[in-house]
Amino acid sequence: MSSPASSERPSGVPSPPGGHALRIDPSVTSTRHPSHSGAPSLPVVEETSAGGLVVSEVHGVYLAAVIARRNRAGRLEWCLPKGHLEGTETPEQAAVREIAEETGITGEVVRRLGVIDYWFTGDDRRVHKVVHHFLLGAVGGELSVEGDPDSEAEDAAWVPVLDLPGRLAYPNERRLAEAAHQVLARST
Repeated sequence: MSSPASSERPSGVPSPPGGHALRIDPSVTSTRHPSHSGAPSLPVVEETSAGGLVVSEVHGVYLAAVIARRNRAGRLEWCLPKGHLEGTETPEQAAVREIAEETGITGEVVRRLGVIDYWFTGDDRRVHKVVHHFLLGAVGGELSVEGDPDSEAEDAAWVPVLDLPGRLAYPNERRLAEAAHQVLARST
């Protein structure tokens, strides 16, 4: 897999409504804060995570390792592997580590793919979460969720990149998968 120029950006990726911002160009910053008139003031916590798509080409088809985890309502959802940065990790280092922990696949960063930026409210705080996503090329490992230290990933699967929009639970992740497909199509 060749590394496309980092200045290439997919076009036509709309921003979703409702306080979630998807930025394919990572140099753009957003401090979107949904209004909450009349709501009690809760402390705000900033969280940063990283992850993305680790892909392998098999017989001319790009496959991505994805995981299944339970959402807050207890439903199993397919999503991209990701997790919090630890210590002084860069987003790239965290993406490599988190993907390896949650899928068993070791990858190398090919390029920055996009950033998902959103807010949510817990019982005792408001959280501003920024998730950096990268496209990685698989370089080793065996597909497994056994290495997930939090045991959040219940299953992992190789899915053709073209099929990801029909498999992934979250619209922003589906758009990232479409952007990854565009990048991969240009590299062949």
